[in-house]
Amino acid sequence: MTSRRLPGRAWLVWGVGVTAYLVAVLQRTSLGVAGLDAADRFGASASVLASFAVLQLLVYAGLQVPVGVMVDRYGPRRLVLAGATLMATGQLVLAVSAVLELAILGRVLVGAGDAMTFISVLRLVSAWMPPRRVPLMTQLTGILGQLGQLLSAIPLVALLHGPGWTAAFGSAAAMSVLAGVLVLLVVRDSPDRRTEAEAPTLGQVGADLLSAWRHPGTRLGLWSHFTTQFSGMVFALLWGFPFLVAGQGRSHAEASVLFTVFVLAGVGAAPFLGVLVQRHPLRRSWLVLTIVATTVTAWTAVLALGGPAPTWLLVGLVVTLAVGGPGSMIGFDFARSFNPPNRLGTATGIVNVGGFVASLVTLLLVGLVLDVRGAYAFADFRVALTAQYVIWAVGTVGILRTRRQVRARMATEGVVVPPIRDVLARRRAVSGRRTGGRPRPRRAGAPRRR
Repeated sequence: MTSRRLPGRAWLVWGVGVTAYLVAVLQRTSLGVAGLDAADRFGASASVLASFAVLQLLVYAGLQVPVGVMVDRYGPRRLVLAGATLMATGQLVLAVSAVLELAILGRVLVGAGDAMTFISVLRLVSAWMPPRRVPLMTQLTGILGQLGQLLSAIPLVALLHGPGWTAAFGSAAAMSVLAGVLVLLVVRDSPDRRTEAEAPTLGQVGADLLSAWRHPGTRLGLWSHFTTQFSGMVFALLWGFPFLVAGQGRSHAEASVLFTVFVLAGVGAAPFLGVLVQRHPLRRSWLVLTIVATTVTAWTAVLALGGPAPTWLLVGLVVTLAVGGPGSMIGFDFARSFNPPNRLGTATGIVNVGGFVASLVTLLLVGLVLDVRGAYAFADFRVALTAQYVIWAVGTVGILRTRRQVRARMATEGVVVPPIRDVLARRRAVSGRRTGGRPRPRRAGAPRRR
């Protein structure tokens, strides 16, 4: 392939890879908009319904490191194809099944296929794009892939409440088949002929895993991902739609609009957060903590009410939750900063486990509480969703603890992170020097500072 033709082919391969990831996000979030329908179809309680999503996330999280090894050995094209096949099979099983056990099996297959997709598409980005473009293309891949939630929030919901369950999930399965065909026809592992890489030994895998885990920077990334991602994931994956419809009294159309706002807000927040991380790399943990505090405040404002929230407050909630998705990407930035290239994949896998473990624990806790309450009214959701505060507390403690360890290790290497109060004091001093050391003029009638 000539260098002149490479850019066009690279864009085509990337476009198909993003399409495959977008479809994977559709499959991941499809049950979230069908929670009440699934409860009726399978006669499932809230805790059993939560087990659908819990198993899906458990499979996803458990496969992160093994998938990284398989991508190195077999190449991303094969893994994306395998993922599309598994997701199509899982959704088809769910579409035709009226038996709870088969439906759960379908979601497990979806989780396994989903786990193979994102890491593989990122490997395609690294292989096909010039190195200077890889960071930007990685961000765009994540942003555009999340648009798959729109497919579950709008057309899938329309199919559910039109032709019905089988047509909706059969159509979702067909989307994965289409993505797989496109990958088969268009995608190659790299512009050059791929050379099979020697599979790492178990000893090498274990050594990289242990080294990555021992570095506090990896664990800071894990706790950052753990604490920022789970609330929005729980909302999108299962409990958001039931909360809006049954708990807030919103119509399915209104809930779909709010989910659309959720997706678009995440797309808009991602580049803004990326610029902040780029400009203030030593203050990334403060950005993470700010996102967590904002999310806690938004949920508290909604749950503290005596009844359904006004529309403007629900919009504020979904926008805040949306920021947690791109905010969790800061965890991967920690992994990149504190790990060498030879174990970066392993460190990324460890970080990616964090948010999904927090999500599956929260999903199950909310389901168990709703079971005990025995209903889906606002008062029941208000009690159930307080489970999130436990996860936020655990994650925040993890962030603060590992941040101290990271800064101590950085100090031994000659990099000292000054306290934020010292930075603010220096900025005030610089501002004072620019005004000649004199205080700024006081408006007439304004009180003096004491």
